Amino acid sequence: MEDVLEVYKRPYDPTHPQICRDESSKQHVMDVRAPIPAEPGQIERYDTEYERNGVSNLFLFFEPLAGRRHLSITTQRTAVDWAEQLRALVDEHYPPAERITLVMDNLNTHTLAALYKACPPEEARRLLDRLEVHYTPKHGSWLNMAEIEFSVLSKQCLDRRIPDQPTLTREVSAWVAKRNAHQASIDWRFTTEDARIKLKRLYPTINN
Repeated sequence: MEDVLEVYKRPYDPTHPQICRDESSKQHVMDVRAPIPAEPGQIERYDTEYERNGVSNLFLFFEPLAGRRHLSITTQRTAVDWAEQLRALVDEHYPPAERITLVMDNLNTHTLAALYKACPPEEARRLLDRLEVHYTPKHGSWLNMAEIEFSVLSKQCLDRRIPDQPTLTREVSAWVAKRNAHQASIDWRFTTEDARIKLKRLYPTINN
C-alpha cells in the first residue's frame, strides 16, 4: 500500500509518466422488443425481456496527472492480449517516455512474463526495460485510480443496454474523447501518513 502511495506523491514528469491500469467487462444486451420512446413526463421504457449477445473486455490506461486515458476493447483477456496492451502502451501511447511507471492489480494474467509469450525475447526485453511496475496489495484495488475511472465510465456511459461490440466501441470512444478534452482527473489526497493513522489496524504492533 505504501509503495503505491509513494508513487502518487511523485511530481508530473512527461518523460516518466505515471499510469494506472485496470480492466473490466461489459455484457452486450439486445432488446427483444423496441423500447417505447420518451415523451413529456415519461422516460424511455424498456421491456424486461432481453437477449444476451456476448461479452467484451475493456483495458484502461489512465494517467491521472495529465488527465489522459486510453481504452481498448477486445473479445478476450488472455495473457497475450495483455502483452499487446503493454506493447501499445510503450510504443503507441508513450513512445517518447524514457520509463513508464505502471500501477495495477496482481491478477494472474497481469505478469510481465506475458510479453515473452507474445514477443521474441529481444522484443520482450526491450519493452520490459521501459516499464516500472507497482502492484496494489490484495484487497487493495481501491488504491488503483483506474478503478475509480472505471466507476465514472460505468455511471456515465455503461449503465444501459449496449447491443454489440461496435456500439460499445463507438460509445466508449466518445466518452474517452470528451474526458481527455477536459483533462478530467482525480484529486488524490490519501497519503502514506494518512494510511498510518486511519488504517492503523493493518500495521503490526511493535512492543519496545
